[in-house]
Amino acid sequence: MALNKVIIPKSEITSIIPQRPPFVMIDELVHVAENRTETSMQIREDNVFVEHGVFLEPGLIENIAQTAAACAGYVSLSKGKDAPVGYIGAVRKLQIDGLPKLGQKINTEITIEHRIAEVSVITGKVWCDGEKLAECEMKIFEKVDD
Repeated sequence: MALNKVIIPKSEITSIIPQRPPFVMIDELVHVAENRTETSMQIREDNVFVEHGVFLEPGLIENIAQTAAACAGYVSLSKGKDAPVGYIGAVRKLQIDGLPKLGQKINTEITIEHRIAEVSVITGKVWCDGEKLAECEMKIFEKVDD
């Protein structure tokens, strides 16, 4: 996974995702293409999913979901719209091969496999130091304004 120049830095990341501290699980938006998005995050002690110096499985899942949210938010803002709110509808084929430790940086990549109306099916992968830590398929529902 080749990382590119940071598009949205940590100081501005909440402009493209609906989550707020302490529940922000991405630091930077690194790459956005038509169907692929990459983010990065440094594992810090104050993260709600860090326990005994390790970033736990729910954090990896939320990190993948927030990478998808960053993609949707970035695209929406580029069209002059507000960043949408989404909900995880299903997580399938979850495979966790390792957990990052304090101080490590994870890189997350999502690929949009299908999109029908307000439902997206994505594949997410989390990497650390060149090794894949986690992978899953996720169904995400976007909230529709009434």
